[in-house]
Amino acid sequence: MEFNLEVDAIGMNCPLPILRTKKALATMQSGEILKIKATDAGAAHDFPAFAKQTGNELLSSTTEGDVLVFFMKRR
Repeated sequence: MEFNLEVDAIGMNCPLPILRTKKALATMQSGEILKIKATDAGAAHDFPAFAKQTGNELLSSTTEGDVLVFFMKRR
């Protein structure tokens, strides 16, 4: 999937992946795509909840080895 910006939160524990994502989304235009990579096991639950709370669209959530990969569209 094509994306405009990437957040590398590998090795970071909660809440840092969400905080980095929030900061990145604030710099983006509506409709742009953000790729997030994280290894925190809680991210699998945190990102869907974050998307719902903020109105941003979680386009996909996959696992590549130990890395969780999310694509989120800026509202």
